[in-house]
Amino acid sequence: QAHPDTTAAPLWARPLLLKVLLWAVLLALFAELELGLPYFVLSLLYWMYAGTRSPAERRRGELSAYSVFNPGCAAIAGTLTAEQLEREMYYRPSAGR
Repeated sequence: QAHPDTTAAPLWARPLLLKVLLWAVLLALFAELELGLPYFVLSLLYWMYAGTRSPAERRRGELSAYSVFNPGCAAIAGTLTAEQLEREMYYRPSAGR
């Protein structure tokens, strides 16, 4: 059941869309000043920095992708271990034996 006061924001008022439009306008401005590539590279570096989380932001019980940061060095499901890789590299089906 929807509440009458919770209406979706109009398309022009969405923060992500406004941020993307601002970035595109600034890219055009810097490209006009012949600084488009440095602006783009610095933008990528900022997005990588902003996209990473600090350890304090992890949820309780959430494991890191890097097993050395987990309690007991526990690996997450689907992690390829050195032993598994070694087994798969040296596995040769018996060909006509």
